[in-house]
Amino acid sequence: MTWGILSTSMLVLMVTGAVLGAALGLTGLILLQFQVGDATSLAVQAVWNTFTDFTLSAVPLFIFLGDILMASGISGRIYNGLTPLFHRFSGKLLHTNIAVCTVFGAVSGSSSSTAAAIGSVGYPELVKRGYDPATVIASLAAGGTLGLLIPPSLSLLIYGATQDVSIGKLFLAGIVPGLLIAGLFSAYIAGLCYFRKDLAPKEDERPSWGEIFTGLRAIWPLPILIFFVLGTIYMGLATTTEAAALGVVAATVLGFVWGDLTLPKLWQSFKTSVLMFGTIAMVLLGTLILAQAISVLGLPKELVDWVAKMGLSRYEVLFAIVLVYLVLGCFFDGISLLLMTLPIAFPLMMSMQFDPIWFGIVVTILMEVGMITPPVGLNLFVLVTISRRKVSLGEASWATVPYWLIMLGVIGLFTAFPEIVTFVPNRFF
Repeated sequence: MTWGILSTSMLVLMVTGAVLGAALGLTGLILLQFQVGDATSLAVQAVWNTFTDFTLSAVPLFIFLGDILMASGISGRIYNGLTPLFHRFSGKLLHTNIAVCTVFGAVSGSSSSTAAAIGSVGYPELVKRGYDPATVIASLAAGGTLGLLIPPSLSLLIYGATQDVSIGKLFLAGIVPGLLIAGLFSAYIAGLCYFRKDLAPKEDERPSWGEIFTGLRAIWPLPILIFFVLGTIYMGLATTTEAAALGVVAATVLGFVWGDLTLPKLWQSFKTSVLMFGTIAMVLLGTLILAQAISVLGLPKELVDWVAKMGLSRYEVLFAIVLVYLVLGCFFDGISLLLMTLPIAFPLMMSMQFDPIWFGIVVTILMEVGMITPPVGLNLFVLVTISRRKVSLGEASWATVPYWLIMLGVIGLFTAFPEIVTFVPNRFF
């Protein structure tokens, strides 16, 4: 009966075009009202406790930080500084897209912000030089997903805050997987361009080592920003929220001194970040209400008992979870997908004795896959728009399939060897 009300309510509300947060919240209120017995006050308490949590205030700060970096043009300076380094490799400047997205992800925390910031600089530059447009879009879309994994990560922050998992450990756990995926992306690009000479132009001139070092020296302020955002957390000098605030201050100062930030641009960044957080907060509010109803009704325990009766192994359950995320990732953006699934997925995976830190990384990678999966692959839409529709969504989607497969392969690798994810946080935190 309860499962029927849950699925029917969500289906009806979504089909009628209700906002996702409203659909989730109304479903939770229906369950609390009619299945628990006029217990809607529990929803109010759950929302209040989470929205007054000090840790959650880091989310709008990190969004604001990413918007400042975009508005100040710092992404362009990073791109130009790293460009000479990759002229000597097969694929040349396509590697720059991956490298700059990795570096930018270390201070922005957002996948779509990373894709937009680097794409607005990288796409016109590479197409002008003769690179294949669809290949450029694919490398930018895939590289942009690293913003969800490389700390600080909005998805890991929200995962830790809502599921009471150490955010410091989650950030540490994201470093090795993020760098590994970035390396695999670059390896694929090198192999692809080695066999497909038409994808990258033939450039006889190679930058000298002096030009390479000059480019790297030009981005010297970036480590300062990374220290304020991440170094202060790992050294125990600041909490996650305090580090986010320090990052905003440092990004603002660097934006005025090193970048092209102005007061109107700063104000516009503030307004944009408020709107984005408002969207996330709406989904979070609905999720909290639904999660409270699900918890009170004991639905996770029912699901665990059902899995036990079915005799499914922990890896079969994991496989089912992966399939659910892949399907839902076709229709929901990453943060919405995370929030709407965790109330069921997290207790189920914990009952199967999976590590919460490890699961946070796996879920984030699955969200990354969704960011480049049509019809709602947000990174693809952002970059196709930047290309002014010169690359169709179908062309961009097809070009990103290998990156999609690489991330699924990495999940298999982390399942076989979970220590790859858990070693660093267990060793140093």
